[in-house]
Amino acid sequence: SPKENLPPSLTSTSEPPPLFDGTTRLYVAYHCPYAQRAWIARNYKGLQDKIKIIGIDLADRPAWYKEKVYPQNKVPSLEHNNEVKGESLDLVKYIDSNFDGPALLPDDSAKKQFAEELLVYTDESNKALYSSITSKGDVAEETVAALDKIEAALGKFSDGPFFLGQFSLVDMAYVPFIERFQIFYSGIKKDDLAKGRPNLHKFIEEVNKVDAYTQTKLDPQFLLDQMKEKFGIA
Repeated sequence: SPKENLPPSLTSTSEPPPLFDGTTRLYVAYHCPYAQRAWIARNYKGLQDKIKIIGIDLADRPAWYKEKVYPQNKVPSLEHNNEVKGESLDLVKYIDSNFDGPALLPDDSAKKQFAEELLVYTDESNKALYSSITSKGDVAEETVAALDKIEAALGKFSDGPFFLGQFSLVDMAYVPFIERFQIFYSGIKKDDLAKGRPNLHKFIEEVNKVDAYTQTKLDPQFLLDQMKEKFGIA
């Protein structure tokens, strides 16, 4: 489906939107994987008309964002009902609970419990994945262990290719990082993330058929260049 027409990112010279005027706004940086989680949730629930996307330029961020919108000065944040909330995983759950649209979690209690375990694991998993970007030589052991854990998690429920079988907020939590790491792995390590990991291979293939997610994807070369710059990789 055609990509949403996104507004340009706001910079230090941009005027703020008319804050707290009743509009619900999701503040993102278009390249930020944490913001991407909440952005996918908004798309999947079909809230494009209810939640307006506002891009923030993190390299040149407007002073009013910290002063008036979100004192932590990070993205994502959500302006809703005259309050601003942050933290990507909290926002995904908040969007699920407070807006109409398809549920982001199944009713099954075993799946709900596994979802919580996987959400708790995301930070550790991301650290482990990123540890190999900067290491010389082979992929770090903790990276391999994290990928193997993801591969095993994707095999727990056999009723679909996603973490809980069917597409859920767990996939939204992981996919921005899997997307980036796949790019870096092939671009920097000249290797295929999903090689020998059929569940992960299938996940990547199937998640790329989910419009709510593909709408948020950026050019892989852009992400690779950005990562190389950030970590000082020639």
